[in-house]
Amino acid sequence: MRILLFGAGGKVGSALGPRLVDAGHEVTAVGRGDRVDPAGYEAAVDFTRPDAARANVERSLEARVPCVLGTTGVPDEELESLDDAARAAGVACFFAPNFALGAVLMMRFAAEAARHLPRAEIVELHHEAKLDAPSGTAKATASAMGGDVPIHSVRLPGLVAHQEVLLGGEGQLLTIRHDTTSREAFAPGVLLALERLGALPPGLTRGLDALL
Repeated sequence: MRILLFGAGGKVGSALGPRLVDAGHEVTAVGRGDRVDPAGYEAAVDFTRPDAARANVERSLEARVPCVLGTTGVPDEELESLDDAARAAGVACFFAPNFALGAVLMMRFAAEAARHLPRAEIVELHHEAKLDAPSGTAKATASAMGGDVPIHSVRLPGLVAHQEVLLGGEGQLLTIRHDTTSREAFAPGVLLALERLGALPPGLTRGLDALL
């Protein structure tokens, strides 16, 4: 598959690019300020910044190129706009707040546990350069648990991406934790999204759990 990789020089993109190549894809790396015509590509992958992602994806959708969006911090109204653009173009656009398979399982387990324990809080910890807080994963977890779950955000050097869901009941505490220690953890999820992209309906599909 011929793929445009927006944010190829970033923290995720630099780890993801070689994995895409190893999987047999032909990758064109796009860095900040690069202008590339998406026409003729079979997919576009974006791991950039919230203020750049929308334009990258919109330009790709206008060229009828399906997209995989991994940039977090994109406002809901912009995601809805991308849904409209993808439907108008008749192509699929996939977004996930986290592409680590273990993180998706953590969210699923937390949603199930929230049905049985009365109180919960979320602690998410990320590297100091992460722009959005709370993280997209934490917000998605809270939503899956019913929405009214306090979230605590930590930004420190030495961290990559970590989340802990603490659920309390009378005389007991359940902790569900996922740690991403290397950004290579996102590659299997992106590869899965690319594999399923052609089977998705036009418009925006959200969440890696939709593919599992």
